[in-house]
Amino acid sequence: MKNVISVECDARGKMIVECLEKHIIQAKALGKVPVMVNATASTTVLGAFDPFNDIADVCEKHGIWLHVDSAWGGGYLLSNDYRYKLAGVHRADSVTWNPHKLMGQTLQCSALLTKHLGLLKECNSIGATYLFQKDKQYDLDYDTGDKTIQCGRHNDIFKLWLTWRAKGDAGYEEQINQVHALSRYLLGRLKQAADFELVLDEPESTNVCFWYVPDSLRNMSHGVARDTILHRVAPKIKAAMMQAGTVMIGYQPLETKPNFFRYVCANPSATQSDIDFLLDEIRRLGKAEDIKGSYTSEQITK
Repeated sequence: MKNVISVECDARGKMIVECLEKHIIQAKALGKVPVMVNATASTTVLGAFDPFNDIADVCEKHGIWLHVDSAWGGGYLLSNDYRYKLAGVHRADSVTWNPHKLMGQTLQCSALLTKHLGLLKECNSIGATYLFQKDKQYDLDYDTGDKTIQCGRHNDIFKLWLTWRAKGDAGYEEQINQVHALSRYLLGRLKQAADFELVLDEPESTNVCFWYVPDSLRNMSHGVARDTILHRVAPKIKAAMMQAGTVMIGYQPLETKPNFFRYVCANPSATQSDIDFLLDEIRRLGKAEDIKGSYTSEQITK
C-alpha cells in the first residue's frame, strides 16, 4: 500500500479534485509515475459520487488511467431521472459494476468494463490450446474464457441477461426509481423525528446514515463525552436486534464520527410500512437498553 496515495474528500465524501492534482504533481516531483486514479460512484458508507468530469480532466492532462468503481452506483445509469449522478463516467478508461447490488441481481454478478478494445485479451490471454482451440467452425470472439481473469468460473452474465430480458430497461428503471423513492421516505421520517439525527441531510444515493439518540443523551451538549456514549448506542441496539430476530441493519463509525446506522435501500419489495417498522423497532429496543443503563455505567452529567 506504500504506492497508494489517499486523496482528501469533502464533508460529503466526494473527492476534492484540487487535492488530487496536488498529489499527482508532488508524486511526479519525487520521480514517481502516477498510473491510475480510482474514483467512486456511490461510496460504500455515505453513497457519494465523485465529480467524474473534473477528475477526467486532470487524468487526461497528466496521462493517467481513470478507473471508476461504480459497483454500487452504476445501476443509476438505467434511470432517466438519476443517471445524471454519473455524468462524465463515459470518460473513464475502465469501470467496475455490480448488478447484484442496486439492480438486485442474485449474488454474485460483477463486471469489469473497459473502452479499450482488445485490452482484456492482451492482459489475460495465454492461448492454451488444450482449452481454446483455434480451428473452431465459428467466430472465436465468442470464447470469453481467454479474455477474463476468471477463466473457468461460472458465467455471471447469463443470469443478468435473463433478468434483463424479463424486466427490460423500463422494468429496471422503475425498480431503481422505487428504491430511491423509498430512501427519500426514510429520509423524511428521520428529519421529522426528535430522537434521530442524520449524518448527511441530503445523501446522493439510497444510503441513509443516522444516529438514534436515546432519552438520556437528548439534552446533552455535543462534544467528546456525548460522542463517547453515542458510539455505544448502535452496537447495543444491533445486539438486541439479533437476539430478538425482528430486523437487521448495519452500523459503523466514520473517521471521528461515532457509530451510526446505515440503511441501504435496495430491495424493491420493501415498503414504507417496512421503514416505519424499522424505526419503531430501533426506538423500542433503544429505549429498553437506555432504561437498563446499557450505554453507560457512569452517571451522565449535562
